[in-house]
Amino acid sequence: MAFTSSRRVDFPMVDVAKIVYYPEFWDLAHRFYEESWEYSCGMHYSEILHEHGIGFPLVHSDAQFLHPLAYGDTVYCSITVPRVGNTSIAWTYEFRNQDGTLCWTADQVTVCVDMKDVKQKISVPDWMREGLAKLTPE
Repeated sequence: MAFTSSRRVDFPMVDVAKIVYYPEFWDLAHRFYEESWEYSCGMHYSEILHEHGIGFPLVHSDAQFLHPLAYGDTVYCSITVPRVGNTSIAWTYEFRNQDGTLCWTADQVTVCVDMKDVKQKISVPDWMREGLAKLTPE
């Protein structure tokens, strides 16, 4: 089942064309991503980083811009996890506006690393796999 959340598009997120400036989509995605950990694994992302010492650098991102988002719109985000590998996690994002129009999609891959040596991949822990299973697409 997907994790879902929403937030309003604020003024600092838009460009001179009065629509969300394209890098802001990745910022939004990351904010929703952090929030999704509380739903899937029952803990704040900072706890995973600092207490468990596990990080997830983004190693791949493929995005489609389908419809603009403007100042004052509400972004509804849906995140699923179609695959958990040995050391990587695949994430799928969908952003819709308040009218239900699909605005942005992204397929991203993060790699599980030890925060003491972020160049060292580690296996996704079993407790995390169990939590992320909540985000399996239907």
